[in-house]
Amino acid sequence: MSADPSPGPEPRSTGVQSVVRAVDLLRAVARASGAEATTTALGERCGLNRATAWRILTTLESTGLVACDRDSGRWSVGIGLVDLAAGSGLEALIHAARDVLRDVSERTGETAGLAVLRGEELVYVDEVVPDAVVAATWSDHPVPLHATSTGKAYLAALPRVEAQALTGSILRRYTDTTLVDEREFWSDIDRTGERGYGVCRGEFESSAWGVSAAVVDPAGRPVAVVSVWGPDTRIDDARFEGLGAVAARAAAALSPHRPEAASRP
Repeated sequence: MSADPSPGPEPRSTGVQSVVRAVDLLRAVARASGAEATTTALGERCGLNRATAWRILTTLESTGLVACDRDSGRWSVGIGLVDLAAGSGLEALIHAARDVLRDVSERTGETAGLAVLRGEELVYVDEVVPDAVVAATWSDHPVPLHATSTGKAYLAALPRVEAQALTGSILRRYTDTTLVDEREFWSDIDRTGERGYGVCRGEFESSAWGVSAAVVDPAGRPVAVVSVWGPDTRIDDARFEGLGAVAARAAAALSPHRPEAASRP
């Protein structure tokens, strides 16, 4: 009996081809903007017809890797992909942030912290408290997106459709100053984006006031947030501008491959 012929190279399976197409589309979405981000344009860029592109994009959407604005028909990177990217470089970011947070705390005399998104909440992964200050720790403590300066800074750095998907339509009240009216809240997010930092007037815990600025990747997407906070006996509206400038410079110093990253706060 003759030996079985040696198998040749395995042909690319349909499953592998579909993964390659999905990755190509994911990369195209990450690079596209405006009219280039529609299903038809993305399909053409990847050599796919519209039906195939739509099928793959909606599958990616179901996993959270991309998101679609149904009004404009334009696609953008989803929260799921942001989580993957943030997780991959988290340890390096925390290590780099330690000296920056220490400097921020020394400059302001307040607690400085770094938060990252986990699921639909921001969690503080590091903090520095001044030696002369007695303060409760917020490490590993999740905070709501809509009721903290940390969350506002993160939301302001996202496309509006993604930010709204994270917060939902019902804004829970924690204190008398929590913004629960949608129009008022999103106006505050717009102001946050314009000035480069978010503010909180005791909206999660009535005695905790603070400012925050987003650390962003080369595409301008948020990967973490630098925060400065303290009790309302030391922080008020008069300090917001100065503290906000310190937080914004610290966030810029931690943002990779951006012009501002060369300077420390």
